[in-house]
Amino acid sequence: MTGPKARITKAVIPAAGLGTRFLPATKATPKEMLPVVDKPAIQYVVEEAVSAGMTDILMVTGRNKRPLEDHFDRSFELEEALRRKNDMTRLSQVRLSNGLADIHYLRQGDPQGLGHAVLRAASHVGDEPFAVLLGDDLIDPRDVLLERMAGVRHRYGGSVVALMEVAPELTGLYGCAAVAAADEAGVVRVTDLVEKPPAGLAPSNYAVIGRYLLDPGVFDVLRRTGPGHGGEIQLTDALREMAGSGTAGPVHGVVFTGRRYDTGDRADYLRTIVRLAWDREDLGPEFRDWLQEFVGDRSPAAAGA
Repeated sequence: MTGPKARITKAVIPAAGLGTRFLPATKATPKEMLPVVDKPAIQYVVEEAVSAGMTDILMVTGRNKRPLEDHFDRSFELEEALRRKNDMTRLSQVRLSNGLADIHYLRQGDPQGLGHAVLRAASHVGDEPFAVLLGDDLIDPRDVLLERMAGVRHRYGGSVVALMEVAPELTGLYGCAAVAAADEAGVVRVTDLVEKPPAGLAPSNYAVIGRYLLDPGVFDVLRRTGPGHGGEIQLTDALREMAGSGTAGPVHGVVFTGRRYDTGDRADYLRTIVRLAWDREDLGPEFRDWLQEFVGDRSPAAAGA
């Protein structure tokens, strides 16, 4: 079943980036494996996909990404060591990552942009609607997004992107959408898209964040999409054609107002860890007490005391 009511079970996670903003930490460790509290960032993304019913996941990788495969594989020696120690809590945590989903891996080859990475998934996805989840964006599991996007696709068909309002000075960091009203609150019809527009030229403050539900017709569009911003094949450009021409159905946007964590920037990565640790039942109480004391000791009032 490939129509708008088709259930989406396949997700593509592009993971070929070099992570240069986190050097030297990412010289030998994939950026997707950097810990966010006590799990690698990529596991949060996989868990989000699985919670939305996506059990067939393709990671489009590059060189030096073998630790991703190892993380989602069995570790018999580690499991046996934990079993001998009767450490069943950590044993269950270790086993969780290798039983989440049916995970496949495909090399991107030449890094020619997000659109190229998605196109590399064509043979695996086939003629089915599918999700694309970017690993730098973490969506708080308490805030449902993919399920809501699936509902919009069920009603309207075509493709659905997640949008978030950002400050005007930040629009140049994102693909930005021109939108028209739809028939329900929090949903818009996308009429145009621009990848990282120059200052003052964004069509709106609605930025595309890293969640997409795509009609398989996107592959034909990507095959004829030439290099765009940065000399790369941009998924934004393919969606722009789909939105303007109606090819493979309309493009709608779900306006997300929940908790999103950006792990692609060093400062935002640190803020993500603090925010997630703050809310943890096991770590939160002690961590909150320490953090409040730490900040209080360095406040202007304390410094002048």
